[in-house]
Amino acid sequence: MRAVIQRVTEASVTVDQQVIGEIKAGLLVLICAMQGDDQTQADYLVKKIAKLRIFKDEAGKMNRSVSDTSGAVLVISQFTLAADTHRGNRPGFSTAAPPAQGEALYTYFADQLEAQGLVVQRGSFGADMQVRLLNDGPVTIWMDSAER
Repeated sequence: MRAVIQRVTEASVTVDQQVIGEIKAGLLVLICAMQGDDQTQADYLVKKIAKLRIFKDEAGKMNRSVSDTSGAVLVISQFTLAADTHRGNRPGFSTAAPPAQGEALYTYFADQLEAQGLVVQRGSFGADMQVRLLNDGPVTIWMDSAER
């Protein structure tokens, strides 16, 4: 699985002009299941993201996790993280998991973040979504479970 994690002061997702998920301070996580992924990859990313120390402590150092700060997480499915741009100018997405598998892993991933005690809001898998965020820092981190 691939993820882009952004530390935010606020974020929201809108579908058909209705806000369906919204958080204040915390993390916006864009997540993509790749072909061959299973719950093992999701579990790996959940543990890393829940404990990722990218929030400032009292000394101003990035030393606290979203769990430590009681922050929330907005999880958005984003198959375009599977983009292959090696040939030509049009990205290919054939390395993304098939939709049914992708949706199952997206749901599992978000459920497992909640099981870590985090407040989790979600986008709508496969929907045309508008995502708004105020990146804090900015702090943006890329993770790929295949690169562990």
